[in-house]
Amino acid sequence: MILASSTLSLDQRQVMAIVNLTPDSFYSLSRHVAYDEVCRSVERAIEEGATIIDIGGYSSRPGAEHISVDEEWARVKMGLEAVRSAERGVVVSIDTFRSEIVRRAHAEFGDIVVNDISAGELDDDMLSTVAELDLKYVAMHMRGTPKTMQSLDDYPEGVVRGVCDYFVRRTEELQKAGIRKENIILDPGFGFAKSVEQNFELLAELNRLCELGYPVLVGLSRKSMIYRPLGITPEEALPGSLALAWEALRGGAVVLRVHDVEPTRQLVELFNTYQNIVR
Repeated sequence: MILASSTLSLDQRQVMAIVNLTPDSFYSLSRHVAYDEVCRSVERAIEEGATIIDIGGYSSRPGAEHISVDEEWARVKMGLEAVRSAERGVVVSIDTFRSEIVRRAHAEFGDIVVNDISAGELDDDMLSTVAELDLKYVAMHMRGTPKTMQSLDDYPEGVVRGVCDYFVRRTEELQKAGIRKENIILDPGFGFAKSVEQNFELLAELNRLCELGYPVLVGLSRKSMIYRPLGITPEEALPGSLALAWEALRGGAVVLRVHDVEPTRQLVELFNTYQNIVR
């Protein structure tokens, strides 16, 4: 059985491993479409030190196409079965904005963390489902949908204030829906309805989001804010990913969602050492 999400401790910094079960994720080496591939990826992530496995069956890359609930569930179920076959204690999150996927996963595999790119905006039943099942919930900032978000990066008040103000309102709504405060994790949504420049502005003032009083998860790994300024591909963006991951930890992030577990685990260990020495 999958380790219950209630055992997820955010008192220490965590590495979340991305396991994409989609054929069109922006980083080609993260795509897994066969069960054996998924099993190997899960085993490797656990061996390298991931404390959370994040399974995604619906691509959220810019311009991503819509797929049915049944198709998403078939992918997610394969990933959950791969984690269960590993027979090791690890927290599992599901990257989905659909409450039906959450219900199916919980019914068959037990408690999971819900990682929702829409913070409940794309499914009217998501918040009540999470509250009813008492699950930990990652609420991410995004505008529109993956298909439309890149045209929605206008923030008259500035991106940092826009994101922080959104979460002040949204966390109140989450709690009114019955989600316990201690179950809420915030994700600023790097790359979602934000330009390269806005992503860096948000990273530079990440501490303002952390000051809202919730654990913060960041997903910077191999994203366009790294490879576009450098004129490289996502496959070449590991050094930049690690540099920005360090900056995210400095800003107060607790969970790093990444493609590359081992180098990120080393980075977190080194950052912890650094903090212990300089504080």
